[in-house]
Amino acid sequence: MKKITKQTYLDWYKDMLFWRKFEDKLASVYIQQKVRGFLHLYNGQEAILAGALHAMDLTKDKMITAYRNHVQPIGMGEDPKRVMAELFGKVTGTSKGMGGSMHIFSKEHRFYGGHGIVGGQIPLGAGLAFADKYKGSDAVTLTCFGDGAARQGSLHEAFNMAMLWKLPVIFIVENNGYAMGTSVERTANHDDIWKLGLGYEMPCGPVDAMNPIKVAEAVDEAIQRARRGDGPTFLEMKTYRYRGHSMSDAQHYRTKDEVEEYKKIDPITQVKNIILEKEYATEEEIAAIDKDVKSKVKECEKFAEESPFPEVQQLYDMVYEQEDYPFIS
Repeated sequence: MKKITKQTYLDWYKDMLFWRKFEDKLASVYIQQKVRGFLHLYNGQEAILAGALHAMDLTKDKMITAYRNHVQPIGMGEDPKRVMAELFGKVTGTSKGMGGSMHIFSKEHRFYGGHGIVGGQIPLGAGLAFADKYKGSDAVTLTCFGDGAARQGSLHEAFNMAMLWKLPVIFIVENNGYAMGTSVERTANHDDIWKLGLGYEMPCGPVDAMNPIKVAEAVDEAIQRARRGDGPTFLEMKTYRYRGHSMSDAQHYRTKDEVEEYKKIDPITQVKNIILEKEYATEEEIAAIDKDVKSKVKECEKFAEESPFPEVQQLYDMVYEQEDYPFIS
């Protein structure tokens, strides 16, 4: 694995803080109805992305995930302005304003969504890995999904084929404790989701996903296994989300005390504390990073605000290949 250095910690802090503030901004503009539909925020789960990106080779590896998908393409290299514009439904967005919150894509940066169908991305991730193996590439696909999606039948079909064909895929369940509002304990007779891999003799295990170092180590080991041709890995990232499942979630299923308890192990705070303890940066330098992050988020908002909405004609251009639209009367 690439060495975790002073610069790694500074980059982690800067990136995770930006992702957090980016999502906070989306929450505020959602209330103003500038972003419509559903909105699922990543607050609290940032260490998964930070650690995974450290282990990945962003020149070839791929990622696919569910609908909590705004910051992943940014981490993969997509311009955050375009991501925010997509959420605003603007023509400058990653899908020209046609995808919205739940369907962010960036083929250029090997980020394949953003899927609104619960668990729908699990077999798709296996398919991306199959394509790489078929073409002789040593690229690896990270396939992420939530604890609720882990109960979908398609997971078992994908696991079976991935092991049978030794596909270069890492299945990652981001277990934040609740599928919408249903706790993991109420969805099965066990709460160790990683054990689902045992039935397929797939290498699997739990990871402290509030710590980017632990995530990086686990993902690196899985990536090396996949690159050797030894097949998939299933990792249960034990994490927590500080906001509701979506913006419409009243969160009656958990207490404020529970949320506050998890905030004591906030991944951003953990990294910041290490930076200060090891004297990688001063309080003043940290404050400068904070200020820069807020400024960049404002730039994203300004870009999205000032971008135009797509023309109505675009709807037809992106649906029909044939220009005379023979199916429209």
